[in-house]
Order: sequence, then structure tokens, then C-alpha cells
Amino acid sequence: MDDHGDDFGRWVAEGTADAAQRTEEQWAVIAGYIRHAANKIGPPLPLCLPDEPQECGRSAQQHVLAWSAHLKAVAHHLIEDAAPSEARAAHVAGPLYRRRLAELRAQAPSVHPTR
Repeated sequence: MDDHGDDFGRWVAEGTADAAQRTEEQWAVIAGYIRHAANKIGPPLPLCLPDEPQECGRSAQQHVLAWSAHLKAVAHHLIEDAAPSEARAAHVAGPLYRRRLAELRAQAPSVHPTR
């Protein structure tokens, strides 16, 4: 997977004021966890974090975002594949997903209170 979300625009132009504040090392650990989870259920992601064999030059934080999107897509595909009907898939991918997301947001304070 070479898609790291670069089509949105230059990564450095946005800054990080709205993002969770973590060190590059902390972002790298999270990116590794996401890659591990994604590799368990979908096509493998490359070893392209900083200091890895296929290093791509992007930050660990950008990998967290891109690989989270990949994991979300793989999960959605699994929902569609496993659901006994389109209606069940729509319910799980829609209302059930939004409930789970609301629960996660309620558990930890968000840096994005308006989302």
C-alpha cells in the first residue's frame, strides 16, 4: 500500500494544533499496533515507518492516519462480506458503528469537541 493520504495536500501545511499531542515515538508505537491489526485481517501493510526497511519518509503520525483509514476500510469490507443481508450490513456499518464511536468518544476527552 503506497497510499498515505498525500492526495489531500502537503502534510506539513496543517501543523498539529488540533491533533492529539504525542511524540514521534508514541505515534510510531500506535502505527505499529494499527499495522499489526490490519495485517491480521487484510492485505499486509509495508514496513515503511521511520527506521524500517522500506521507509517512505512520512511521519509516524501520518501512518497512524493512513493506516487507520485502511483498517476502517478493511473492517467495512468484512462487515459487507459477513452480513447475511444488505440491511444488516447497513445497520452494523451505520447506527451500530456510530453508537460504538460515541461510546469511545465519551470514554476519553477529545481534542475535537465539535466532531
